[in-house]
Amino acid sequence: MADAQTFEHETRARPLWGGPPPGWRARIYRIAFEADTPAGRLFDKVVIAAILLSVCIVFADSIPRLHARWARHFLFAEWGFTALFTAEYALRLVCLRQPWRYAKSFYGIIDLLAVVPTYLALLFPAIHVLIDVRVLRLLRVFRIFKLTAYIAEYQQLAVALVASRRKIAVFLASVVLIVVVLGSLMYVIEGPTHGFTSIPVSIYWAITTMTTVGYGDIIPQTPVGRFVTALMMLLGWGTLAVPTGIVTSEIALQRGRGPESLDRATRGAIGLSPTPPCTACGEVEHLPRARHCHACGARLPRAAEAQPEPTR
Repeated sequence: MADAQTFEHETRARPLWGGPPPGWRARIYRIAFEADTPAGRLFDKVVIAAILLSVCIVFADSIPRLHARWARHFLFAEWGFTALFTAEYALRLVCLRQPWRYAKSFYGIIDLLAVVPTYLALLFPAIHVLIDVRVLRLLRVFRIFKLTAYIAEYQQLAVALVASRRKIAVFLASVVLIVVVLGSLMYVIEGPTHGFTSIPVSIYWAITTMTTVGYGDIIPQTPVGRFVTALMMLLGWGTLAVPTGIVTSEIALQRGRGPESLDRATRGAIGLSPTPPCTACGEVEHLPRARHCHACGARLPRAAEAQPEPTR
């Protein structure tokens, strides 16, 4: 009984960023922050389309030939997108009890960066004296980061990354150790006369060699140094495959077991809620405090309703 009460308490956690006060702001909150409702899904689709189109315009405006021909159209489109994203940002702030918490969050900062450059160019026309406005406008590419909040596959990747974080940390620590050891070894083998002037410079060479970048600014000259270089190149190919294999295997495991098998820390880190499965379609992946299924739109049962009756 205690477990059921604890589970129900966790499923009724406070809404995001303090939640909305009752009334019209609660309706805006359901549209802007709850993607499991029909209005919320439509809102997200409009935002996604606007993000993609605005980023495409930024890319196209950076091409001199297109900029010379369509500069005026790009400007009108940019102001249209800026007005849209400004309204979205204002709606998200106005519907929250604690808007400053959203403003300081990752997506709140991205929302702000998406609209600031256009207003700076308008308020400070002479800003080009300090910085090229076209470079400043590249900040609008940050809009693309907001897509991660709406893509379901991002959640699957987040599950795999969080679940395999310790394995990845061990792997990165091993790579750092190998780079330090081999870099120091090359400093002893080659020495300052061949460009390996210090251990940090040798470690820099080891990193560029192991990652198969190889700028060519430092080249081993001795036979032993070249042998170590060839060994590091072959080792580099293997190091590229290891993290891919770790994450891929974790994705396969999570798909086989389902999100209900994740521990509570992992579920909390990726934003999965402990809500019970949808009674209409059986979907189990729902956002925290979701009231409707994002797959079919049916209302989700409460935790207490989903608990089986105890046998006597």
